Amino acid sequence: AARRDFYWLRSFIAGGVAGCCAKTTTAPLDRVKILLQAHNHHYKHLGVFSTLRAVPKKEGYLGLYKGNGAMMIRIFPYGAIQFMAFDQYKKVIKKQLGISGHVHRLMAGSMAGITAVICTYPLDMVRVRLAFQVKGEHKYMGIIHAFKMIYTKEGGFSGFYRGLMPTVVGMAPYAGFSFFTFGTLKSIGLAQAPNLLGRPSLDNPDVLVLKTHINLLCGGIAGAIAQTISYPLDVTRRRMQLGAVLPDSEKCLTMVQTLKYVYQQHGIRRGLYRGLSLNYIRCIPSQAVAFTTYELMKQFLHLN
Repeated sequence: AARRDFYWLRSFIAGGVAGCCAKTTTAPLDRVKILLQAHNHHYKHLGVFSTLRAVPKKEGYLGLYKGNGAMMIRIFPYGAIQFMAFDQYKKVIKKQLGISGHVHRLMAGSMAGITAVICTYPLDMVRVRLAFQVKGEHKYMGIIHAFKMIYTKEGGFSGFYRGLMPTVVGMAPYAGFSFFTFGTLKSIGLAQAPNLLGRPSLDNPDVLVLKTHINLLCGGIAGAIAQTISYPLDVTRRRMQLGAVLPDSEKCLTMVQTLKYVYQQHGIRRGLYRGLSLNYIRCIPSQAVAFTTYELMKQFLHLN
C-alpha cells in the first residue's frame, strides 16, 4: 500500500514537472498569443513575429515572461491533476463501464482535462490579466493584488470563473484528441515497427516505450490536430476572461455572444483564428516537451 500511496505523489510530481518545463519553454509565445487574441491596442496592428520583436523593445526581455509566475503556480497542479486524473479515469472507465481501446483514452483525456481546468481556473484568470498588461499601464501589481481586485470588483468568487464555459467545451475535444492521437500513434507505431520506433523502458524492460524523438513527433502531431479543432473557443475564453479590461466587454458576456461578436468584428482568420500560427509554433514544442518530460519522469520515478 505504501508504494501505491507514493505512486500518487510520484505521478503528481511527474505531471507537474512536465507541465512547468513545457510552459517555461514557450512562455514568450504564450504572452504574445494573449496580446494578439484579444487585440491589445499597443500591438494590435502587428503580426506574430513583429510582436515578438516589439515586446522586448517596449517592455524589456522580461516582458516576454509577464504572467509566467502565475502560470507556474497554476501549471504545476494543472499538469499534475491532469496526468493523474487521466490514469484514474482510464481505470474507472475500463472497470466500471467496460469500455477499452481508443474510446476510453478519449473519454479519460477529456475528463482529466476538464477536472484540471476547473481546479486551477482562477489562477489562469489572474495570469491572463497579468500577461495582458503593458508596461506603464499596470492595473494589477502582482498575483495577490490581482486576486483581491477581481474578487472585490467583479462579483466575488464567480468573477474568477468568467469564460469557464468555452474552456470546458473546448477542453473536451482538445484534451480528448491530444491523448487519443498520441495514444493511437504510439500503439500503431509500436505494433508496426517496434524495433525501429521503440526501445525497452529503463525501469521495466518488458514495457516498450517510444524512442525520444518519435515521442516528440507524436506529441507534436497530437497537439497540432487538437489545437486546430478547439482554437476559436480558446480565443473566446481569453476575451471573456479579460472582460473588464477590454473596451467591448459588455458584448462578450456569454460564450455565444463572444463568438458572434469576434466573428462579426474580425471574421474567421483575423478573429476566431488570430494567433493560430503562433499557437502551432508554441504548441508543438510545448506538447512535445510535456509528453517527453512526463515519460522520462515516469521512468525516473519508477511509474511504469
